[in-house]
Amino acid sequence: MHIILGLLGTIVTILVLIHRLAQIGIDIRGLNPFLWHRRRKWKDQIQGNPVFRVDSPMDSTAILAVAVAKADGDLTREAKEYILDQFESEFKLSKKDAGGLLVSSGYLLGDGSEVRNNIKKFLAPSKPKFSDAQISSAINLVQNVANSQGSVHPNAVELLSAIRSELCVSSKKSGTWQEV
Repeated sequence: MHIILGLLGTIVTILVLIHRLAQIGIDIRGLNPFLWHRRRKWKDQIQGNPVFRVDSPMDSTAILAVAVAKADGDLTREAKEYILDQFESEFKLSKKDAGGLLVSSGYLLGDGSEVRNNIKKFLAPSKPKFSDAQISSAINLVQNVANSQGSVHPNAVELLSAIRSELCVSSKKSGTWQEV
């Protein structure tokens, strides 16, 4: 009988201590490593840069085109018009959709330094979805945007070489931009 009373006393003491810890703000469930891992992944997803989660080949190509145009500073009106024309002809988009793609690409890109410095990380989510035709089309589009401004800025040359080296891995898919 004295063993049962000792066990019950210990259980009640533990429960009271847990309750007191909860009152001062220490939650014992926070020590769960699986919960900690889920919270950390969620925090990284929420607080991370959204440009590194773009997984559409078309959106990735559009952001790369704007990044190349912004390599030497802000976009000029002529560069914006040229990019819009390229989006309409290459992606077969309407003027409204091409304008929306340009605006969203510019917004996600920001000043472009993070994408320029982390091309591999930027292309990681969308790279498996690129077909061979889309890779060659994307490289041509980005090259045309770089050449449209007359002389190519050294930052743009460096960015173009990084894009080529990252995308020039053979893909097994085939398709056009309309299939994405």
